[in-house]
Formats: sequence, structure tokens, C-alpha cells
Amino acid sequence: MNYTRLALAAAAAFIVQSAYGFVVYGMLLIDQFAQYPGVYRPGTDTSHLPVLFVGLLLGALAAAYIYAVGYEGKSGVAEGFRFGVALSVFVTGYASLINWAVLNIGRSITLAMAVAAFVEFVLVGLVIGLVYKPAPGWSKRAAGV
Repeated sequence: MNYTRLALAAAAAFIVQSAYGFVVYGMLLIDQFAQYPGVYRPGTDTSHLPVLFVGLLLGALAAAYIYAVGYEGKSGVAEGFRFGVALSVFVTGYASLINWAVLNIGRSITLAMAVAAFVEFVLVGLVIGLVYKPAPGWSKRAAGV
């Protein structure tokens, strides 16, 4: 495993997620979040942003690690896309549907967040796939595959 590229892939994913989240969740969906003041913090409350960024960083590190462990030696774009779709299905199914079942929110915001999360994690997979490269001398055979 190439730990330098792993760290770079995680950093790139973190940056992309931060920018994407600001635009999509912080600007485009802000009116939908405002409809549920008992569930979501107001857009002006930035007191928990450090925790949000720690969560994004931990998630990016975990995603990059999972990608590196499952790396099959194919094109970074192809593997990144495949990985991103798998992440998207997981996050959309796990977080979006469960949040709708547990939180007192409507279908419209649930659908919007599910679509946003799907796109977000396809992008994350692509970025990780583009940045991560195996350590020199890596091969499927050397990796025990």
C-alpha cells in the first residue's frame, strides 16, 4: 500500500467533499433544511463546523483506505467510479433511508439529500481513484490476489 498516495487521496476527497457540501448542502438545500428547525441547525450556526470537518476527514481517510485495500490494478477512473457507486449505494441506502425512517422529515428533503449524497460519493470515489496509485512494484500477485 502506498501510504503517501493514500494520504493524498484522502486529502483530495476531503477537499472535494468540503467544497461540494458547502455548495449543495450549505447553499442549494439550505431552504429545505430550514423547514425542519427542530431537526437541523440554522445555516447561521457554524459552532459545530470543526466536528463536521473532523467527520469528513475521518470518512475520507476510511474511504481512501478501503479503496486502496480493494485496488485491483485497473484504470483509476474506472476503479474510482465503481468504488464511488458502491459508496453511494451504501450511503444513500444506509443514511438517507434510515434518516427518513427515524427523523421527522419529509420525502422531498430525503430525496434531495439522497441524490446529493449519491453524486457526492461518486465524486469522492472518482477523486480517490484518480489520486491513489499503488506503491512502486505493486502487483496483484504481490498483493496476494
